[in-house]
Amino acid sequence: MESFLLFFEQMPVWMKAAWIFFVLGIFWIAEGYYAQINFSYKKWRHARVNGSLLFMVMLINVAFGALTALLYQWINQSNFGLLNLIEWPLWAELIIALIFLDFIAQYFVHFLLHKVPALWRLHLVHHSDKHVDVTTGTRHHPLDFLLRETFALIAIALTGMPVSFYLFYRILSVVFTYFTHANIALPVGIDKAISYVFVTPNMHKFHHHNELPWTDSNFGNMLSIWDRIFGTFVYGDLTKVVYGVDIADHKDDQNLWVQLGVPFDRSIKSKR
Repeated sequence: MESFLLFFEQMPVWMKAAWIFFVLGIFWIAEGYYAQINFSYKKWRHARVNGSLLFMVMLINVAFGALTALLYQWINQSNFGLLNLIEWPLWAELIIALIFLDFIAQYFVHFLLHKVPALWRLHLVHHSDKHVDVTTGTRHHPLDFLLRETFALIAIALTGMPVSFYLFYRILSVVFTYFTHANIALPVGIDKAISYVFVTPNMHKFHHHNELPWTDSNFGNMLSIWDRIFGTFVYGDLTKVVYGVDIADHKDDQNLWVQLGVPFDRSIKSKR
């Protein structure tokens, strides 16, 4: 187990970046054979906008790498965090770390992005996509991503988890992000069965419906248990899903500069 986790700690930057594009590519190809919805859109033009946002996010990620290193320096000196107070098997501590990260850095911050009006305006960019596919997983306003990374640091500090735990979660999170946004059709029975524990493509598509209350449901990233525990789980008729956001429907969802300005565009009247 230790050598397995050490691999993620020692992964070079190029390999982490390659993993992102590898997973994205796998689901991009799968969409061509197992599409849930047959979109009539220019897929490469759509991907160019979302890919540009991904590039900005990756730059922010590099900056947060430095902050993460400073945080770990402090944790190592202070022995702060839950995992430094217990002596459990490595696999059990890893599970605790993954649970904390998934709840704080994913479910909870995602919930706030929907419920706090100022944060919702940042998150509109993600929801304004009218053609949800694998590249939508990369579609985040830079300020939205900054907030998510901040909550990830909070989760690290609270647990005092080893850096290998955090990096392993990041690798897993890439898979789930692209898997749940991908325009792929899983058999409903299989999708429903998986959704009892993990977030699935069908489950997450309801979250991208353009109207409430579905828009404010299914906030999870990896584990669906948070939505079930806090009453935000929805699973309905997928044919009724309409992508986009009703309040921003007049905006060009495939124009990068328009999307970067959406949080500050007062012509968009948020319902929050």
